Amino acid sequence: MNPASGGSLNWKEIDLVLSELALPGSLVQEIHQPRHDRLVLHLFKAGAHGMVLISLSPRFPRMHGLTEKLPNPGKPLRFASFLRAHIRGGRIETADQLRSPSDPSLGERIVRITVRRGEDVRLLWVRLWGAAANAVLTDESGFILDAFYRRPKKGEISGAPFAPRGKESEKPRKASAGIEYSVRELPGEGSFNERLEALYRDLEGRGDRERAAAQAEAELEMSENKLLSNLERLRARLSEYGNLERFRELGDLLTSNLHLVGRGERWIRVDDFFHDNTVVEIELRPELTPAQNAESYYDRHRKARLGRGKVQDEIENLEMTLSRIRAQRADLAANPDPQSLVGVAKSAARARKPLHESDMPGLVFVSPPFRIIVGRTAAENDELLRKKVRGNDWWFHARDWPGAYVFVKAQAGKSLPLETMLDAATLAVHFSKGKTSGQGDVYYTMVKYLRRAKGARRGTVLPTQEKNLHVKLDPARIERLKAGGPQPGTSGKP
Repeated sequence: MNPASGGSLNWKEIDLVLSELALPGSLVQEIHQPRHDRLVLHLFKAGAHGMVLISLSPRFPRMHGLTEKLPNPGKPLRFASFLRAHIRGGRIETADQLRSPSDPSLGERIVRITVRRGEDVRLLWVRLWGAAANAVLTDESGFILDAFYRRPKKGEISGAPFAPRGKESEKPRKASAGIEYSVRELPGEGSFNERLEALYRDLEGRGDRERAAAQAEAELEMSENKLLSNLERLRARLSEYGNLERFRELGDLLTSNLHLVGRGERWIRVDDFFHDNTVVEIELRPELTPAQNAESYYDRHRKARLGRGKVQDEIENLEMTLSRIRAQRADLAANPDPQSLVGVAKSAARARKPLHESDMPGLVFVSPPFRIIVGRTAAENDELLRKKVRGNDWWFHARDWPGAYVFVKAQAGKSLPLETMLDAATLAVHFSKGKTSGQGDVYYTMVKYLRRAKGARRGTVLPTQEKNLHVKLDPARIERLKAGGPQPGTSGKP
């Protein structure tokens, strides 16, 4: 076997590993499970600390000493917790490899570790058979207390008698018959355990990088295709708003000719002074008054204008995201860090879903070209903070009054103008307990300068680097924000 190919340890290598480790007499200080397929035993003997890795990976099942500390999950995994309850604080009495029933000179790649804790004796069996690899803890009489992999079909479940070689334990392992095994010459320096650790660290690190790169590439490709599809759909919607000014023109034509409109009529013919006084027919709603018919066209114009602004905003955001996804795909091959690749994959998955107003909690207003989002409850505020806003977006909140969180979505390459700041601050006071006072102070900062308050109610944040804005509530500004109409004059002071 090529030393660099890894694979399973043969029985002679396991013997050498156990010989170098000299486990008998070691105190089991701790057990942790850094990943779903491995355990780490922390041992103490003769004034020295040591670690032993037990990997039950189907590709690289093995057992050897460990010098590099592996990450320890914050919440212990199931089998590690079970071992802590049964063997932590115990002392290893024996650690040996089972021999073949047909030829005692051959090993079976099954390690038996006997641990005594007070009057209790526990046996930890480690079987290093590739796809059949497992770790099983039994009592002294051989009944299973628990198994790393619970396999009912093989009888490896709590309460069953443990057959280390399987159900037909009297049969010798076929792989042992007629094959000459030897200890591999591994590259590097140090003991055999140390060279094994270095070999598998390289093999698994390479595999982790390849899998993470493949996952990241797949996620990025899926995200790019989804973004392109969403952009095509939004651009089609945008084209539907191409003639929105016509609604305003028709409203003006009706307003100029209200004296010609009879109640209950379905159509009216007037001269179109917007287009060389050609005659145009305007559809009416019979149940409305002439003035209400004119207002209905203005209302359609406002709604169309608001809808167009939202679609344009979302198209711009999606185009920015698409550029970032394409840049990440271009850089992917040169990124050697598996953790970064995992982050790229997660970020790409999050980028697939565009920010639809229908999915947005709270209320959405437009201060062209910016979008303002108002979270009215703790639940809405929390969801906005966790899922809908980013670090460069802006946060506004009424000072000294309970009230809504108001967010302004940032625009690439555009600073926040005073009018939009006043719009956001006005909404912050309007949707607060200070509304009745008619004015108030508002503090604002970027979302990246918000810190979550530990132990406080959901959605509570502590702002830093905040600035102050004082506004007087202007009914015209509020009505314009509700209608999505044009910008008015200023009515506040920074």
